[in-house]
Amino acid sequence: MESLFFIASKTIGMLARFETWILILLGAALLLGAAGRVKAMHRVVGLAFAAVLALTVFPLGTPLLRALEVQYPAMPPLPAHVDGIIVLGGAEDHGPAQVWGLPNVNEAGERMTAGVELARLFPHAKLIFTGGSAHPLYDVKTDASAVMTRQLWMNMGVPEAQIVLEDRSRNTSENAVFSKALLQPQPGQNWIFVTSAFHMPRAVETFERNGWTGLIPYPVDFRTAGAGLGMGWKLDAHLDDLNVALKEHLGLVVYRLAGK
Repeated sequence: MESLFFIASKTIGMLARFETWILILLGAALLLGAAGRVKAMHRVVGLAFAAVLALTVFPLGTPLLRALEVQYPAMPPLPAHVDGIIVLGGAEDHGPAQVWGLPNVNEAGERMTAGVELARLFPHAKLIFTGGSAHPLYDVKTDASAVMTRQLWMNMGVPEAQIVLEDRSRNTSENAVFSKALLQPQPGQNWIFVTSAFHMPRAVETFERNGWTGLIPYPVDFRTAGAGLGMGWKLDAHLDDLNVALKEHLGLVVYRLAGK
């Protein structure tokens, strides 16, 4: 059942991408042209052009991202005692890491560095990484993320004895299930919970639904700088933000419907 949910979530995730719908529109335009419906083809092509132009000029994903990022405060107050620091996977960049043999992170790399900062602040707390291979198509070893994370954290001065790795989970739901089975959290314990700010609402809800208590959300990797829609000419950046926001909002809906 979990494997079916994983495959379905990845499939739905592809539909939550702006470029997927642009390609669908262009494909529909080609079919309309082949059928001799030239005026309809022009309308569909015009719609696709207008959508791409609007996204190029305006950061349409900003309001959607900001709605997620404001739900938990940055730099929350921390208790005197912390049992563990949980860092969710998703910051690893496997391609360059496999080619060059060095740890490599993507734009969510602040998850990794924040974990190290917190581990230095709480040297008696375990620093936990949870994440396996989330690629349904690419040949990535299940423990590749965990192995790279151990190397990165040790390079940054974290003692190996402080690091705990969960390397089986492929999505947020499995992060919650497998890390709980590994760590056996007890009532009254405090767990600092680190992930990207836009991902924090779904992550917290998922962990709590799976019986976690004592979570202290510690959002990092904020993507928005304000609530406004400042004009620009940044299709790549605007597209990335919109896709992240669409995926996360859809993920919230799907996880709630599936009881995850």
